[in-house]
Amino acid sequence: MPKKILITGAAGFLGSHLCDKFIKEGFNVVGMDNFITGTFKNIEHLSNSDQFEFREHDVTEYIAFDGPLDYILHFASPASPIDYLKIPIETLKVGSLGTHNLLGLARKKGAKILIASTSEVYGDPLINPQTEAYFGNVNPIGPRGVYDEAKRFQEAMTMAYHTHYGLDIAIVRIFNTYGKRMRLNDGRAIPAFIGQALRGEDLTVFGDGSQTRSFCYVDDQVDGIYRLLLANYPNPVNIGNPEEITIKNFAKEIITLSGSISKIVYMPLPENDPLQRRPDIDLAKKLLGWQPKTSRKDGLKITFNYFKTVLEAQLQYKNGL
Repeated sequence: MPKKILITGAAGFLGSHLCDKFIKEGFNVVGMDNFITGTFKNIEHLSNSDQFEFREHDVTEYIAFDGPLDYILHFASPASPIDYLKIPIETLKVGSLGTHNLLGLARKKGAKILIASTSEVYGDPLINPQTEAYFGNVNPIGPRGVYDEAKRFQEAMTMAYHTHYGLDIAIVRIFNTYGKRMRLNDGRAIPAFIGQALRGEDLTVFGDGSQTRSFCYVDDQVDGIYRLLLANYPNPVNIGNPEEITIKNFAKEIITLSGSISKIVYMPLPENDPLQRRPDIDLAKKLLGWQPKTSRKDGLKITFNYFKTVLEAQLQYKNGL
């Protein structure tokens, strides 16, 4: 019989790509989302699939699930600052109550659970690159604390279920990921810069632009998560692209890619915004035989064309065409 997997946050950017991946690999997928940040459009193409079932539900509420269940991927959570600063309580609840509910379900069903953690558990890091052994430099009461601490608590609770109950777990620490189905108003660097360039606006860089990020294309990220779920390793694993670039230089790349005449304008750096972000992926290479395959140049070209199509459709709708 095909394995059955529950994917929470299924209507989100990354969750929807995970639904695609596991259907492709022959799984029966149950997607769950409450649409607080996700959209049905991301999974609409799966509506007629015999391998896909969707349930609209808030995972912070009791989860009723009949029948067998082999795996759970917990990806329900706001992930963009523009979201978790707007809905801080919901962000904390999905990382705590939601995780608790799903760990309980996994224990009841004898299912393996993989939780989506984040590079934000490292906070504004004092080491570069960041290894899984680094404990981080996080301000728990700063504006980003609602997301950072929700994910850190999520890791702690998941590990407690593993050590206390013997639950089969996996923890992925996701670094900046991009690709199709991101929202133009997501607020993160790639959709913000591409959207501004496509509209002929100046690109907004916070601080002096010397802060760094490392961007992983979504197909590579999904492949790493898939491999981690099927591995036998309970401790956190970084999945991301270690190719580091300053935000200022990244903005220049987007301007060149778009052919825009946009300029770069500078705004004050938000509080606790990380100055460095680069994963050490030695563990993923050794444990999973994984490393990113998609160059930033190729990934950005695909993503740019996607956003261009989205923006054109929005303009046509606005103009009544």
